[in-house]
Amino acid sequence: QVQIVESGGGLVQPGGSLRLTCAASGFHFRHYAMGWFRQAPGKEREGVACVSSSDGSITYTDSVKGRFTISRDNARNTVALQMNSLKPEDAAVYYCAATSFNKCDDVPYAVEYEYWGQGTQVTVSS
Repeated sequence: QVQIVESGGGLVQPGGSLRLTCAASGFHFRHYAMGWFRQAPGKEREGVACVSSSDGSITYTDSVKGRFTISRDNARNTVALQMNSLKPEDAAVYYCAATSFNKCDDVPYAVEYEYWGQGTQVTVSS
């Protein structure tokens, strides 16, 4: 059974940091690009970052460039999203997802991703 589990969300003040983690199992993780998405109340799901299956390419949405870092550890079937200098507009439920489209040529799009976690809440207070 495919399982993707996000963790690490919480409450942080503007300017603070959080590190999200994603643990995956039940599929051939090393052949999948992995993405992070977020969805705020009343907003559409937004692609945040993507890392290719071989860690050869990484993309970010413009609003997080320079602040967020995505990484993966294929030996552990995990993905991380380090989030620094958090802003109130970063508050959302963050989702980890997998696509057999194994490279990241652009900001991740939800329709390309076939496996999803349940999300972890990130709250940035003001």
